[in-house]
Amino acid sequence: MTSERAGRAVMITGASTGIGRACALRLDEAGARVFAGVRNESDGDALKRNASDALTPVLIDVTLPETIASARDTVAEAISDAGLAGLVNNAGVFYGGPLEFAPLDELRQLFEVNFFGVVSVTQAFLPLLRKAKGRLVNMSSVSGLFAFPFLGPYASSKHALEALTDSWRLELRPWGIKVSLVEPGEVDTPIFDKGLETLRKARETYPAEARELYGPVFGLAEQQERRMIPPERVAKVVEHAIFARNPKRRYLVGPDARLITIFGKIPLALREWLIARQFPKYGEA
Repeated sequence: MTSERAGRAVMITGASTGIGRACALRLDEAGARVFAGVRNESDGDALKRNASDALTPVLIDVTLPETIASARDTVAEAISDAGLAGLVNNAGVFYGGPLEFAPLDELRQLFEVNFFGVVSVTQAFLPLLRKAKGRLVNMSSVSGLFAFPFLGPYASSKHALEALTDSWRLELRPWGIKVSLVEPGEVDTPIFDKGLETLRKARETYPAEARELYGPVFGLAEQQERRMIPPERVAKVVEHAIFARNPKRRYLVGPDARLITIFGKIPLALREWLIARQFPKYGEA
């Protein structure tokens, strides 16, 4: 435990599994007073079994304003006038597939969590951050930097989050609130598997035309060899963003994340040609 972390309060959304859980446990071990946002009590109990008594599970659904307000009030009462050292907007969902047939309800739900959820939670907790000149950390993705085909829904939500975060960084500067984006590559978390399951269910509702046009690419994601990093690597970066004297504006995490930035510097026509070569021909195209 280090003195600059001891007892300082941090709120983390999406802490039931994956990156959020890793962040909660790492910051708890470092001595911070962690408020871990979970969707249900059983997730909170599971987290507590691996943490200190200082970690407090907080029930929150980032798409439901009443749960956001309740979580904010719980944290505010617990920390009194001390303020919040950090808010980590980690809750997120994944959805992909051909945009031509993407169900609008799925797209709206994706943005409700990945974008509007961040707005709602941040608006609610900003007064607590302002008290302590705390840090705002938003969990983006390499998909927020570059949109590959068939990842359009997810990438769009993360592109929006990048713009939101850049604006907030400047707007909150007068109060000394520093704002960071974390942009991981592929991380070994349940979000990808959950997204694939959602896509599989959506495919069952696609018309025959969709299967004729895009059939060969539907199973591409399941067939890819994945080189995922552990969520603990992302948690280490989040700790730096909250407690370092000079946090970075952006944190790229993982070898594929850094590769994407290099790839993004290639002329657009060449880049698109290289990407197209990785996909099978489909439909009548």
